[in-house]
Amino acid sequence: MKNGAVLLNFARDGIVDDEAVVAALSSRKLKYYLCDFPSEKLLGQPGVIALPHLGASTEEAEENCAVMVVDEVREFLEHGTIANAVNFPNVEMVRESPFRVAIANANVPNMLGQISTTMAKAGLNIHNMMNKSRGEMAYTLVDVDSPIQAQAIASISAIAGVLSVRSIPAEPA
Repeated sequence: MKNGAVLLNFARDGIVDDEAVVAALSSRKLKYYLCDFPSEKLLGQPGVIALPHLGASTEEAEENCAVMVVDEVREFLEHGTIANAVNFPNVEMVRESPFRVAIANANVPNMLGQISTTMAKAGLNIHNMMNKSRGEMAYTLVDVDSPIQAQAIASISAIAGVLSVRSIPAEPA
C-alpha cells in the first residue's frame, strides 16, 4: 500500500495485528487506523480513530441501515455527531464555530471541569458545549472561538479518563 494510507477495520478482534498497526502508524506507512472495536493496545495511539460501534446484526437491519450508516459515519468524521451507536450516547450539536473538539471520556465527576479548565489554560474560549453519557462512557463536543493547537489536544488527552480527543475543523467555504 502507499505511504500515508488509511486502514478501516469494522470487523472484530483478531483481524489485524495490533503491533503491526502501531509500527505502521509510527513509521507513517499508515496515516490513520479507524475501527469500532479498538484493542487496549490501540486505544490512545496517535492516528487511531475509534468510532462508536453501529449495531446492525440482522439481514433486514443491514439492508435498512446501509445508507444510514454511511451518513452517520460521515457526520461523525465531519462534525463529531453520534447517532444510533451501541456503546456511546447519541450526541448532536449544531455547529456554531468552525473549531470543534470531540472528546470520548469516562463518565466520572469533574471531567467537564478538567476539560474546560485545560481549554481555558490553552487560551480557548468555549462557545458551545454538549456532554452526554451512557453508563460509564461519556462524549463531549465543544465548539471554541479559535483554532485548537496540538498542545491543547495533548493536554486534554493527558487527563485521566479521557479516551480520545480530536479536533474537527469545519471545511473552508
